Amino acid sequence: MNTNLALVTGTTSGIGEATARLLLERGWRVVGLARRAASIQNPNYSHASVDLADAAAVRAAFAASVAPLVQSAGLQRLALVNNAADVALYGQLSDVDAADMVRAYVVNSVAPVQLMALVARHAAASTAVRIVNVSSVAARAAYPGLGTYAMTKAALRLAGMVMAAELQLAAAPGDRRDVSILSYEPGVVDTPMQLAARSSSPTILPIVDVFNGFKANGDLAAPELPARAVVSYIEADGHPPFSEGELSA
Repeated sequence: MNTNLALVTGTTSGIGEATARLLLERGWRVVGLARRAASIQNPNYSHASVDLADAAAVRAAFAASVAPLVQSAGLQRLALVNNAADVALYGQLSDVDAADMVRAYVVNSVAPVQLMALVARHAAASTAVRIVNVSSVAARAAYPGLGTYAMTKAALRLAGMVMAAELQLAAAPGDRRDVSILSYEPGVVDTPMQLAARSSSPTILPIVDVFNGFKANGDLAAPELPARAVVSYIEADGHPPFSEGELSA
């Protein structure tokens, strides 16, 4: 029986797929959430096709595919990797459509918070819980054309801080529940986001040449590199309730 279970969003490509594959190699049971079907073929992998912009569908997918496994006897470690993000919404803030902005917030911020809450509520007190929110350097700086994406990632970063503080506050005296949250910046990684950025025009993404330079100069890291950092975090002990990390060579 698997004593380690991970819920990973966005397992159809990039960091999410690389993280899921590495966890499977290390004997984890993995549930993937993504709109498209995943190419992962492993008896310990199950996939729920769900649009993270649909809150009701996210709750239903969790109830059907994750909750029974979380509540199974003997589960020692539970991980949530909030990796999926709406990366197609590039554009200067003066031109961004409000409805598109709302969808980006739901996918990038609201859905991860919803999943953090579901994991925290369903996990047994004896289960070690590790949550990784994949963030971005854009969450801490101003990059023209990345405004909406940056704001959603900044919101997710702060949500992790608040969730960690609330869990500490709610803990009873002497409660030794082991829950920790990491906001992780993977750096510039060879993912669909980078491709979408390079495909943009300067009128939409004024810094498109920066992204073209990452590719031309060989600066893009393989998704397996940040995946190793994510897995190292969720398999380790002794973390503070909330921490931040970034990719280091």
